[in-house]
Amino acid sequence: MTHSISRRQFLKGSGAAALSVAAAGLLSSCGGSSTDGGSSAGDSSTYTVLYSRQPATLNYLICSADPDLYHGTQCIDTLVEYDSRGKIREGLATSWEWDADTLTWTFHLRDENWVDSNGEVLGPVTAQDFVDALAYVLNPDYASATASLVTGYVAGAEEYFNYHVYSSRAASGTVDEDGTSYAMAADGTVTVTAADGTAASYPAVEFDAVGVKAVDDHTLTYTLNFDFPGFLSLLSYTPYEPAYGPLLEEYGDQFCTSAETACSCGAFYLAEYVPLESWVMKKNPENYDKDSVYIDTIRYIYNQEELISGPEMVKRGEIDQATISSDILDSWLADDTTKDMVSMERPETGKSYFYIFNFLPYKHEFTNWTVSGVDAEYEPDNWVKAINCTSFRKAFLYAINPSVTLAVTAPEGYDNYKLHTITPPSFCANSQGVDYTECGGLANLSDFFDEAKAKEYRDAAVEELTAAGATFPIKVQYPYNPAVVDWDKQCQVFKQQVEGVLNDGFDFINIIITQGPSDNFLNAVRRVGAYELMSYYWGADYSDPETESDPFYQAPGERGTCYAFLRTGVEDGIVTGETADCVLQYMSMIENAKTITDDLDARYEAFADAEAYLIENALVIPLGMPVPPYIATRLNLWEGQYAPTGLSSNRLKGVHILDHYVSMDEYNANRDAR
Repeated sequence: MTHSISRRQFLKGSGAAALSVAAAGLLSSCGGSSTDGGSSAGDSSTYTVLYSRQPATLNYLICSADPDLYHGTQCIDTLVEYDSRGKIREGLATSWEWDADTLTWTFHLRDENWVDSNGEVLGPVTAQDFVDALAYVLNPDYASATASLVTGYVAGAEEYFNYHVYSSRAASGTVDEDGTSYAMAADGTVTVTAADGTAASYPAVEFDAVGVKAVDDHTLTYTLNFDFPGFLSLLSYTPYEPAYGPLLEEYGDQFCTSAETACSCGAFYLAEYVPLESWVMKKNPENYDKDSVYIDTIRYIYNQEELISGPEMVKRGEIDQATISSDILDSWLADDTTKDMVSMERPETGKSYFYIFNFLPYKHEFTNWTVSGVDAEYEPDNWVKAINCTSFRKAFLYAINPSVTLAVTAPEGYDNYKLHTITPPSFCANSQGVDYTECGGLANLSDFFDEAKAKEYRDAAVEELTAAGATFPIKVQYPYNPAVVDWDKQCQVFKQQVEGVLNDGFDFINIIITQGPSDNFLNAVRRVGAYELMSYYWGADYSDPETESDPFYQAPGERGTCYAFLRTGVEDGIVTGETADCVLQYMSMIENAKTITDDLDARYEAFADAEAYLIENALVIPLGMPVPPYIATRLNLWEGQYAPTGLSSNRLKGVHILDHYVSMDEYNANRDAR
C-alpha cells in the first residue's frame, strides 16, 4: 500500500523551522554521486554544487552577491567566526581586547599560511594582510561594493575614501550631472565646486590616517569612529577579510580573476575555475582547523536550468542538493520515493518585511539625490492629510492581516512567519539571554489584526479627515516589482483583505496597485518616493539592534540610509502636528539608544522602546519573515556555522555529507541536537 503526505502534514512536521526566515545563502543547489531509487549512497567527501549565474568577479574584496562570494566565503578565514548556535568564537584571531578610551580593538593572530591553487604555501598570514586588503577596499578605483561597511565605522576611512573619489574625478576632469566640478591644487587639495558656485576644499589624506594598523606580524588594531557594540559582527564580512599583500601588489585589478591569481587561507582553497563551466575547491591542508573540515572537495557546476534540472538530478542520485519549488512540492510530498527527501534550508534571523507609508510625496532635492514624489493622479495633497492623521495610520495597523499576504508564498503554516515587530525573533539577545523582541516596549506587543478596532480608528479618521478637508476614498498607490515572484499576487490579496475591512460601510480607501520596472526598481520607485504605501524588505547589516533602525532613522538634514524620509517630511513641513511630534520623538529615542555603549541590556531596552514606539504610532506596520525554501539535501545544515549577518552561515566547514537525503523529521532532530 502506498501512502502520501500532504503539504499541511509536512509543514506541521517542520515545527520551529517554520518560525524563521529563508536562508538565501550560497548553497542554492548541490550535487554528488549516483544511486538507485532516489536515495544516495555516494561519495561522502565530494560535494557538487549547481549554479546558474556566472560570477561577475571572484574578487571577494569588491563583490557583494552570490556566486561572486563563493571564494571569499569558503576559502578565506576571518578574524572571528561563529559556532552552530551563533556564538562568536576564535577565527584567525585567538584573542581580542577593546580599549574604550582609545576606541581601539586589538586582535592577536594565530599562525596560518596562504596557499595557492595547488595548495602550496605562498607565505604566512600577517596583520599587514588585513591592512593591505582594507586599503584595496577603500581604493575607489576598484569600486568595492562593500566599502560602506568600513567607512561608517573605522576612523579616517570615510575621509580617505571620499578624498580619493574627489581626486580621481579631478584628475579625469569629471563634471557630475548636477554640475559639480573638481579641481586639484599642487599640494593635492581638491576643491569641489557645486553648480551654484559654492565650494569646499579637501586636503590630501594618506592611508596612514585610516584606523587600521599592523603593530607586528601577529597584532592588528582597528580604531573606530565611536564605541560601536556591533563591530565584531562586521568582521565576518568580506571587507574585513585579509588578502595576500604581494598578490594584491602584483595583480591590482586582476587580483582574483582566476584560480592562479587567487589566494586562500580558509578551510578550502580554489583549485580550478573555468567560467561558465565549473569551480573546484579542495580541503586546505595548511588550515589550522583542518580537523573540523569533513568535505574534501566542493565542485560547483554551471547549469542555466538549475531550478528545473536540480530536482530531477536529485531523483537520479546525481547531485546532493536541490531547491524544491512550490510548483512541484505537492507532487514530491505525495510520492513515496521523494517525500522523505524534502526538508528546509536552515533559517536566517536577520531579515523581515514590513509596510511603510510615504511621508515625502513631493519633490525634494537632497545634495546628492532627487526625490520626485507621487504623481498627481494619486492625489498627493489628499495623501498628506491622511498620513498626518494618526487614526488613519492606525486603521491600517489593525486592518492588515499579515497571514493573508504570507499565505501567497506559504499556503500552509503561514502564521508561523508573521511578525508584530520589525526585528525578527532570535536575531540577538541581551546579557541575560532574553530575546531582543522580549526587551523593553517590544515585550508588550502582540498581533495587531483586529477588525473592530480597525473600524473604530477608521471612523475616527473619517471625522478628523473630513474636518481637514480630505476627500474620500483616499487613494493609496501601492507599487510592486514584477521581477519578484508572487509580489503582484500579494498586492492583490492585500487590497482585497484591507479594503474588505476598511470599506465595510464606508468608501474609505482605494488601494491602487501599480507595476514598477523590473530593473532598477528601488531607484525608480522607493528611493524617489514614487509610492504612497509599499511593502519593504530589510536585512540586518550587523548583530546589534541599531541596524534595525536604519530604514527609519535620519539625522537632521540628511537623506538617511534607506529613504523612508520620516524626518525630511517634518523638515519640509509636510508632516505636522501629533505625527511630527511622534517622528521627532522616535528620532530622539534612537539617538539616545546609540549613545548607550557600556551597558548592553540598557542599550537593547532603549532600542526596543524606540521600535515599539514606531509601531504603536503606526509609522511602520510589521508584516513577516521570508519563507524558508524547501530543499532536498545530503547536508546536515545545522552542523555549520551560524550568524544572522555576514558570511558564516554559508560556510561548509564543520558540515558532513550524509549517505542519504534529509527528511523533515531528521532536519528537526538535527536542529534540536545542536
